[in-house]
Amino acid sequence: MTIGLGGVIVKRVRSELLPGVFLTCLQTDKFKTGLLSVSFLTRLCREEAAQNTLIPSVLRRGTLRSPDMDALAARLDILYGARIEPVSRKLGEIQAIGFWADFVDDAFLPDGNGGLLEEVAALLGELILSPNTRGGLLLPQYVDSEREKLLEDIRARRNDRAAYARQRMLELMCVGEDYAVDVLGDEETAESIGYVALTKHYRTLLATAPVEIFYCGTAEPERAAAALRDALMTLPRGEIDYDIGTDIRMNSVEAGPRRVTEELDVAQGKLVIGWRLGDSMEDPDIPVLRVMNAVFGGCVLSKLFRNVREKLSLCYTASSGLDLMKGVLIAACGIEPDTYDQALDAILRQLDDMKAAENITPEELDGAKQALTHDLTALTDSAGALEGFWLSQNLQGLDFGPEELAALLIYVTAEDVAAAARNLECDMIYFLRGEEETSDADEED
Repeated sequence: MTIGLGGVIVKRVRSELLPGVFLTCLQTDKFKTGLLSVSFLTRLCREEAAQNTLIPSVLRRGTLRSPDMDALAARLDILYGARIEPVSRKLGEIQAIGFWADFVDDAFLPDGNGGLLEEVAALLGELILSPNTRGGLLLPQYVDSEREKLLEDIRARRNDRAAYARQRMLELMCVGEDYAVDVLGDEETAESIGYVALTKHYRTLLATAPVEIFYCGTAEPERAAAALRDALMTLPRGEIDYDIGTDIRMNSVEAGPRRVTEELDVAQGKLVIGWRLGDSMEDPDIPVLRVMNAVFGGCVLSKLFRNVREKLSLCYTASSGLDLMKGVLIAACGIEPDTYDQALDAILRQLDDMKAAENITPEELDGAKQALTHDLTALTDSAGALEGFWLSQNLQGLDFGPEELAALLIYVTAEDVAAAARNLECDMIYFLRGEEETSDADEED
């Protein structure tokens, strides 16, 4: 498929390289660096999240040919300073683990040198398939070292109070659902990871996990496919576990929203509210849902920003976010504890207003579309952003790019937005406040 992307012609090709191994290739000369990513897909669950996150970090410590990080760094220096980093991501209730690499595109190498794509692909394959092992097992010192780093990251999550409050709200709202699991896993599970069990889990993933590969650069799709096929030709393939995905629950758990207040050492209260998208997830109209979120709290012309933050001065921050894979809308605000009732009422009132098309002004609707168009256009300026976009698209079975999505925004009406707002069901109201504070929220616990 050939599409226009930021004024540059791009050929986009998707193919299956090996059983359950899919490549999305964007051919473009827009960037001076090429990008490769390899993502193994597995179910996000409490028992395995920490193991999954740990695996690429351990593999990145060394291979049979380059047994430690110094040796790997030397090889990357020879490859014109290429970078390869471990990644672990949460997409709905799917965990994607693996590596991304960026490197000088062959078309921009000095003296007409070439073949860097093949060398980087080969090194990626080496990291995945030929880690430094002893007796067929991952090295215990590497596993122990990376496990301690992971535990530090898990313990440090509370330091970002806003992110912690958002994750805590999701844990409570989606209790019993895989979506509640943090991509890093939990401290108790991470502490118990040993090198023997991790090796077994790693080998199971190699054999059973679907794999998504992304390439962006000047190389022809056929060349990129050949390089990656060669790099992964020894990947063991057993019975591929295609039965992974996201359980979409359209309705709230109870008739009314559940309310929880918790205490932590915070200077500013964090109010986080979660909605299910309701009947909108029967056949999601993605442009409509994106505009609905933008009108509510997804841009600086939104109702939350202009009314709750600017006009009423009830919060320091106010925004909303949408997860279309799970069918969840989240609003988050930083507030003074004694304004809890006023802030909550004001937030909910903005959403109630949106349920009638006449309450959505042309300025709000046009501002939302312009903000979304800007964000989608900005995606095309970053190979890394395009990688994340297409990984999400592929997992949802969607085939349109950023510019096509931006074009569809034009047709969204105020009534479309109001109809989507009417489908929302408030499921959880979570408030994180400072310790030993008193607040009107106490009466609702």
